[in-house]
Amino acid sequence: QVQLVESGGGLVQPGGSLRLSCAASGFTFSSYAMRWYRQVPGKDRELVASISNAGGTTNYADSVKGRFTISRDNAKNTVYLQMNSLKPEDTAVYYCYVAVKLGAAVYAKDYWGKGTLVTVSS
Repeated sequence: QVQLVESGGGLVQPGGSLRLSCAASGFTFSSYAMRWYRQVPGKDRELVASISNAGGTTNYADSVKGRFTISRDNAKNTVYLQMNSLKPEDTAVYYCYVAVKLGAAVYAKDYWGKGTLVTVSS
């Protein structure tokens, strides 16, 4: 089955950096675009960044543009989110996401990881 496992979250001071990883399994990773979302309690989940299946196209939320970089290693079935110049408002649970069409399915199904907590505080 499709599994997404995030790692790399933690406590960091403002201005610091973290790199999140999302290890994927259960589908042909190199065939699918991947996304990172984040969510603060009481607020809607926010799309942070996306990357095309081959990695040639990336998109970012305005709030993270110039500070975050999404990348992927299709040989390792892993997508990354490098976060630099972190701000307190970046504090959230970060989720990995993919929409996958398996077997004879007509429509793609949404899959989420369990998330990793990033806390930016002094």
